[in-house]
Amino acid sequence: MTAAVGGQRSSDGPPETDAVLVPQQHCPMTGRGRPDAGTPDTGPRPVDPDEALEFLEQFHAEQPDAAGERYERRREAVLEEIASTGTYRHTSRELAFGAQVAWRNSARCIGRLYWKTLHVRDRRHLTAPSDVAAECIEHLREATRGGRIRSTITVFAPDVPERPGPRIHNEQLIRYAGHRLPDGIVRGDPRLADFTDLVERLGWRRPEPRGRFDVLPLLVSGPDGRPQLFDLPEDAVLEVPLTHPDLAWFADLRLRWHAVPAISNMPLVVGGVRYPAAPFNGWYLNTEIGARNLADDDRYDLLPAVARRMGLDTSSVRTLWRDRALVELTRAVQHSFDAAGVTMADHHTESERFLIHVEKEEKAGRSCPADWTWIVPPLSGGQTKVFHRYYDDPRPDERPAFLPPGADPLLDPPTAG
Repeated sequence: MTAAVGGQRSSDGPPETDAVLVPQQHCPMTGRGRPDAGTPDTGPRPVDPDEALEFLEQFHAEQPDAAGERYERRREAVLEEIASTGTYRHTSRELAFGAQVAWRNSARCIGRLYWKTLHVRDRRHLTAPSDVAAECIEHLREATRGGRIRSTITVFAPDVPERPGPRIHNEQLIRYAGHRLPDGIVRGDPRLADFTDLVERLGWRRPEPRGRFDVLPLLVSGPDGRPQLFDLPEDAVLEVPLTHPDLAWFADLRLRWHAVPAISNMPLVVGGVRYPAAPFNGWYLNTEIGARNLADDDRYDLLPAVARRMGLDTSSVRTLWRDRALVELTRAVQHSFDAAGVTMADHHTESERFLIHVEKEEKAGRSCPADWTWIVPPLSGGQTKVFHRYYDDPRPDERPAFLPPGADPLLDPPTAG
């Protein structure tokens, strides 16, 4: 691992199209507008004792071997620690339980059936950017496992009253650069164009030639707030070349995508303690790549190119050319990941499993809030079981939780006035 001074992976040039119009700024999580950029990262603050006690009660209630007098002793110890320091330290079991329940509480995630399997890497002793970057790289290696993707979270030092914890400014550990060209179009991922410009200003050298799938460096800051750049080594980034089971020409598009979707800019909050750097991953759903990342017109916008190669009539949306191209693009993604032996869920199976999760939560006496617009897949939604019912509304104040990314001073500098 070295500071990012070049040596980035470059992609092949495009056979059909390699650029799309520069999009408006979008939320890293929703793609439908920024998170509230007027809400700054407030930084360290004392832990609310009520939040800590609420979490401890939940932890001991759901852990059969952590009940009785042990709760009373733990309760008093936590209150004393908060009174003297303004915060407290979770035990390893509390941290693991909190991270898993934060996944269980994620109203936008269709894969919550597996919340108990989340592998928790406790790295709370680390604050230095170089150490954080090294463990992010190790996180990717451990989560990838040659394609047998494992749900993993790495938790770094929390915010405490006297200092903030480290921060990872990338929205995901692996993302592709967006290169603005002189004619105003973007080569690569337009959503990352601003971030790409930022890391270049901080010292990253764009690869030449500039490709569509150039892996961005990690941008990490420590308690002092000073950002540092770190390259991701090739052995930490598993990528899948995309081909189609029936359309031989699809390989000529020279597309690929990375195997591990590791979100890295959402703080984890457990019992009032805020962990600003806690990258976590599951595995991809086929439609996330095929029907969103590669298809959205403010991302790679590949549907027109695929439709032309398919010989479809694109003169009117009434020919349903976009729908037909979307299906084949998603088929290519699913086929390619399967052929490469890389874990990937499909939207039909995952929809059925999510309803199993809902049923289990109800049997456990818990509701299962869900954001319908995220649970229903962007392809063939009406053909999935999750489409045909309502869900409890999301509860933004529910804890433990992964919080939406707030305004980042590096990406959203304050304006005068």
